[in-house]
Amino acid sequence: MCTTILIGKKASYDGSTLVARIEDSSAGMFKSKKFIVVEPKDQPIHYKSVRTDCEIELPKNPMRYTCLPNVKKWRGVWGACGVNEKNVSMTATETITTNERVLGADPLVEFEPGIIKKGGIGEEDFVVITLPYINSAKEGVERLGALIEKYGTYESNGIAFQDVDSIWWFETIGGHHWIARRVPDEVYVVMPNQLGIDNFDLDDAFGKKKNHLCSADLREFIKDNHLDLSLGKKFNPRDAFGSHSDADHVYNTPRAWFMGRYLNPHTYKWDGPDAQYRPDSDDIPWSFVPERKVTVEDIKYVLSAYFQGTPYNCYGKHGDLSEKGKFRPMGINRNSVLELTQLRPYVPAEIRAVEWLAFGSNAFNAFVPFYANIENTPEYFANTTELVTTESFYWANRIAGALADAQFGSCSSHIERYQAALPIEAGRVIHEYDKKFADGKIGKKQVVKLLEEANEKISQIAKKQTYELINNVLYEVSCAMKN
Repeated sequence: MCTTILIGKKASYDGSTLVARIEDSSAGMFKSKKFIVVEPKDQPIHYKSVRTDCEIELPKNPMRYTCLPNVKKWRGVWGACGVNEKNVSMTATETITTNERVLGADPLVEFEPGIIKKGGIGEEDFVVITLPYINSAKEGVERLGALIEKYGTYESNGIAFQDVDSIWWFETIGGHHWIARRVPDEVYVVMPNQLGIDNFDLDDAFGKKKNHLCSADLREFIKDNHLDLSLGKKFNPRDAFGSHSDADHVYNTPRAWFMGRYLNPHTYKWDGPDAQYRPDSDDIPWSFVPERKVTVEDIKYVLSAYFQGTPYNCYGKHGDLSEKGKFRPMGINRNSVLELTQLRPYVPAEIRAVEWLAFGSNAFNAFVPFYANIENTPEYFANTTELVTTESFYWANRIAGALADAQFGSCSSHIERYQAALPIEAGRVIHEYDKKFADGKIGKKQVVKLLEEANEKISQIAKKQTYELINNVLYEVSCAMKN
């Protein structure tokens, strides 16, 4: 229940690789999140999955890494995403769909009490068992692929791996199979809860492995189970492994449509009866060459969208409202965290990785950048508990969003000012400390302290501005009370 966008280094505004994903809570729950660092001494060696009891012996040389776990230990850690010491990032996972033919041939591996089989691995495990041990994006694919083949998985997922030079997108196929493709540098990729890769070179995957990787027996698996539907054309994994249900056309494809429509408004016709791609189109491309370079602001906008500027705007008040709220948007009430990893090639490795974070509903929150090469995260972002309090950035944003939603018209101007002002002030701190690093000869320990100092400054800016936002929207909502 997430949305992902991947930006190759030649498609991004500054030459960075950019990977962003929203982690959404499942329907009927809201998972509070926190931003932490896991030190090697705190990383388990003997790992046991909570949901399935799958047990894995992990390597004894883990790296430090950041992550965004659940506060409430519901079925495990759910680390969500993070960056390790080598500036390699991972985001896990985008829940995707797989068709009946695949699942009949390679069933998902669920835990069954009382039998020897311990069950497979899944989203709760992936970050913990993969990110601390990889030195590149491609290594991430290879490590997770080997784990999937050995232990199996109980769900269908997409995972992004990123380093400063490349992004790889990994998709599970049934219980034990997988494919992965290197994202071309000049494109961006949109992923809305569906199996997305629409072109795959099996010859490369079983040959040079330059841009394509897959499970060891995938060719035989496809042939033995009659999965290739290509009619002699290029192999299309979306046709072979994915779904094309009516539910997809309400829940999934409209999000790909909106992101493509925003970033490539003139390349295709998106609206009207003769549109090339509609919200319910099954063939919206996995990747696009953008019409201009993509920015952090673009990513925040599309991953916060509620179909504004279209007939499907859930806050619409004008024109024909018969289609209002028809499709599932990106910015929903169940957004837990939006994280964007920016790996900057033009600065030294020590300050290369920046994690942009937003908690709560993306329609109402703001992006905050933090240096990732740290040992401690700011208290305001790390101290989330199950207790609701404005002393936590997660809860403060949840409160502001719930208040503002009730009186969207009168609160929207406050939200827009907040969403612009916070990254502006925080961005100034990043520029200031980039320069401080460049101007001084700093030891390894001093680097960490310098970056933690910057992060604390940014945290205090976020705290002050979020308090002001709550004050403003509380006033507007109070004025509109019915009594």
